[in-house]
Amino acid sequence: MESKQVLVMKKIPGLRTGKYCAQAAHSSVGALFSIGSRIGDNFVIPLTDPFIMSWVTGRFKKIAVYVTTDEELIDIYNQAKSVSIPCSLIRDAGLTEFGGIPTLTAVGIGPADPTKIDAITGKLPLF
Repeated sequence: MESKQVLVMKKIPGLRTGKYCAQAAHSSVGALFSIGSRIGDNFVIPLTDPFIMSWVTGRFKKIAVYVTTDEELIDIYNQAKSVSIPCSLIRDAGLTEFGGIPTLTAVGIGPADPTKIDAITGKLPLF
């Protein structure tokens, strides 16, 4: 069973490559953590879903695509959330970029069934 994760990046003119990489990493980890819970001093991610188990024990398949607006990011995040796909909306704090203004930068979706993710992100251009 193949699983994947899609990282939806917001294209921001002049943003450094390293900042994009950091935001993509935040969205990937954030989406995986969105299914977990804190139990005492531990953080537990259940591996009962076969797509999550496949991704965690497999190739960590990721696809990077992009949008250009906050509205698109929020819409994609809401679509994934509405069908119970693990997801995370990333808002950069603005401490190193964006002039101190918190800024939406990315959405991580999955790991999950690729057909469910593709229904939301399949038409977005590759980053």
